[in-house]
Amino acid sequence: MESGSGVRLKVAQCFRALSSSTDHKDVSDALKTLNSYLDDGAESSTTSAEREEFRRSHYSRTLRVLVGHLQADWTHSLSAARRSQLWEPLFLKGPPDQALLVLLEAVSQLSPSAGLDLLVGVTESFLQSGRLAALLWSSCLQSAPADSPQLREALLARLTALPDVAANKLHPNVRPLFVPRRFYALLGSEMLAALERTCQALRDGSGCSLTFVAQTLGKACIQGHSGPVLAVMAPRLAVCTRSDMVWQRVCWKLLENVPERCMESVLTGLVQAVKSPDAFSRIVGNLVLTNKKARFVLTHKVLLLQYKYETQVLTTVLGYLASDRDRRPLLIQVLRSVSQAWANPSAVKHTPLEQQLYVSKTLLLAASLLNDSELQELRSDLLQCMLGGMQSHLDSSVVRIRTMGMVVGECLSSRMDLNGAKLKFEYEQDEETRELLSLMAPSMDPDPDPDPDPADRDEETREPSALNAAPQQPKSNPDSDLDSDDELTPYDMSGDQEMSRATPPRYLRDCLEALISSEDSERVELSLRAAESLVRRNVFAAKEISVQMTKVLLHMEDKYSMNGFLALRQAAMVAVAAIDPVAVSQYLTTEFYSLNYSLRQRLDILEVLALAAQELSKPAADEITASTSAPTPYQTNEPARWRQEVEKRIQSKTKRISKGSTQPGTKAAPNRYAPVAGYFFFPLLRNYDKPGVTFDLLGSDHLVLGRLIHTLGLFMHLAVNAPVAAQMGAALLDFVWAVRYHADQAVRRGVLFAVCSVLLSMPSRSLLVDLGEQLLETRTWLADVAKGDPDADCRGLAVQSLVLLENSLKKQLQDPKALS
Repeated sequence: MESGSGVRLKVAQCFRALSSSTDHKDVSDALKTLNSYLDDGAESSTTSAEREEFRRSHYSRTLRVLVGHLQADWTHSLSAARRSQLWEPLFLKGPPDQALLVLLEAVSQLSPSAGLDLLVGVTESFLQSGRLAALLWSSCLQSAPADSPQLREALLARLTALPDVAANKLHPNVRPLFVPRRFYALLGSEMLAALERTCQALRDGSGCSLTFVAQTLGKACIQGHSGPVLAVMAPRLAVCTRSDMVWQRVCWKLLENVPERCMESVLTGLVQAVKSPDAFSRIVGNLVLTNKKARFVLTHKVLLLQYKYETQVLTTVLGYLASDRDRRPLLIQVLRSVSQAWANPSAVKHTPLEQQLYVSKTLLLAASLLNDSELQELRSDLLQCMLGGMQSHLDSSVVRIRTMGMVVGECLSSRMDLNGAKLKFEYEQDEETRELLSLMAPSMDPDPDPDPDPADRDEETREPSALNAAPQQPKSNPDSDLDSDDELTPYDMSGDQEMSRATPPRYLRDCLEALISSEDSERVELSLRAAESLVRRNVFAAKEISVQMTKVLLHMEDKYSMNGFLALRQAAMVAVAAIDPVAVSQYLTTEFYSLNYSLRQRLDILEVLALAAQELSKPAADEITASTSAPTPYQTNEPARWRQEVEKRIQSKTKRISKGSTQPGTKAAPNRYAPVAGYFFFPLLRNYDKPGVTFDLLGSDHLVLGRLIHTLGLFMHLAVNAPVAAQMGAALLDFVWAVRYHADQAVRRGVLFAVCSVLLSMPSRSLLVDLGEQLLETRTWLADVAKGDPDADCRGLAVQSLVLLENSLKKQLQDPKALS
């Protein structure tokens, strides 16, 4: 009691000296007296009881007095050496939690001044001198007095928000140490130092509490700074837990004390920072078995709901579940839930493609980690998943989804080994498919060993290369040169072609007759290869037989397995449609809704019409100019050479004030598509809502529906400035409005492409006058699609359509003639 009153009297005397004294010696003595209560050395003039009393009852008030006298004369009169000797140690030697609270409170309240710069410098010294580690370690000691929950929460909030406090006051001149990435990396290293001292205390038999360190880690992670914090902590923890059980116990206890609301942020950051399942298992332990939030995050949210992580995260999580006998039931549970999600038809239609790829990777990785007994237990579930999921994926109109279903089906059938029967599909190999195939053999190796010495590694890599290079050197045989003159070099016949018995047709009717009645495969192939050129060279003859030629080509089958059959047939049909667009388009649009046509033929009709419309919309003068300018094989340039030389010399010696363009101007050419656009467009809108025996456009044949809408949008885009464009736009909007919420993403993409084409091709006045009532609903629908559609392409097209709509309306409303 006497020591407490004595400390109180001395501290009060020091405060009076600092507040009212004008003698610098009195101020220096007061500062020295206050510093003596923080000096723990053997030569200290104060007792341990007095120092403890000062730290507990008077330290915070002392710092506030110092902060309150930042503008005093004695503060400005202190030299830099005296300030670092008498003033700054009062902030750096006392209880770090109290010092940090006072410093941050003062920094947040002061306006820009020399006093603020002084406090910021002290705060920077506080961080650089390891006081954060001392703060965290003091909270770990069980002998330390327990703080109130309010004080602990305030300290936690100030500590994790220190970069924000500094940025608010110092912007734009923020010190490098207060930049978030650097500060949180420092915080991670200071937490590691506190954990290291905790491990040493446990080895010495002392008890520690990791509650505050766990709260600090959770608070930093939930604020979005898990990357820089765990990038420092995770590699160190992975190394320390490799052979030290004390470190493993400390890591387990640390994660157990993380608040539940912060558990997800800590685990997701940790699983991205750790590079192997074995290291993650050592750090986390069996937390997934004891903590419900951790189990939900690791077995459901990371694997099914969030699809932003790399494949390495999936490998780490699933390898962690498979690495321990107690956790393997969770792996089986995960496989069941993932297989159900992958085989769900609704998920295939309504979830983003990226998420479907993510779930496919999870399914293959989980299946590859099963042992034989577990595989037998789950064989029926996997078989049901494989059959149902493959059907859902193969029914999709998106090529990537179909390919994904094929690859996963192949891998699952190979893994289950169904009586030696394995599925095999034909698909194009790309980076995505190769990655999926590689997941069936994941690497479960432990942590990689440290890299050997670079010199040794270079020597090791140099030796095998030398050994491999040695056999490649051919040994010369002197006797072989004697026989080389007698050997004959074989003649190169790689460019030879087999002589054909048949000759290509020279007349269009002969070509058509061969395509109809000939049974000679060679003659049919020559006729098909010559069809396009014959049609384009004989325009009048082609118009006479255009419909008959189109009919023959449309029904023609590849009976002889020709190379490039589909491309040759399509090119011939496009040529005929471009030569006689009215008759051919009427025939094809009528046959599109007829019976007894396959989906492939209906898609061919749409492709031919689209390519023919594109060719008609291009100026024909360009082709004529290009063909006339190209020299024929019988022309010679010899007579013109001397004229060119003379012209060059004249041009080089002639002086001109200005020189016009030497290139001829582009000549205008009529748009051949504009007069016939209606023949391509309107008949395709005639019978779309009448289901046939073999064709249900609004039902199961959504692949053709998506292609039809996309083709109509292309016709609309090519009809820009055509007189019929306004009628086409109104009809197209009425058609696509009924299917704008279609379940198939390909159909929705076609609808949005058609809307873009309408907004691009229709005049602004027609949009406002003819479609004024529909524009508001269209704008609302586009905003909903841009915000909530699961397909990224649909969202992008919706945003483009919104921009086009806003620009068109703004342009029209700013035109005074349009408003009148």
